Amino acid sequence: MTDVVNNKAQHRYELVVEDHLAATYYTLADGVITFVHTEVPSELGGKGVGSRLVKGALDQVRADGLQVVAQCPFVKSWIDKHAD
Repeated sequence: MTDVVNNKAQHRYELVVEDHLAATYYTLADGVITFVHTEVPSELGGKGVGSRLVKGALDQVRADGLQVVAQCPFVKSWIDKHAD
């Protein structure tokens, strides 16, 4: 299982699965990270890749002590379902 990586140069958290890149894009300002868009290739659809990606990204964000704003509907939905 590949780990979620923060690609700071591209402003996205990445997860590579089966040679496909899933990513959630963000902006960062004043200790607030705003997730704006998540992309999971159709080849990976229905495999829980998006959830693994978002969970991995949020684990890192929490460890960094950042505030989270979920503009991305997928990230918002994930957070609503996993309030912890």
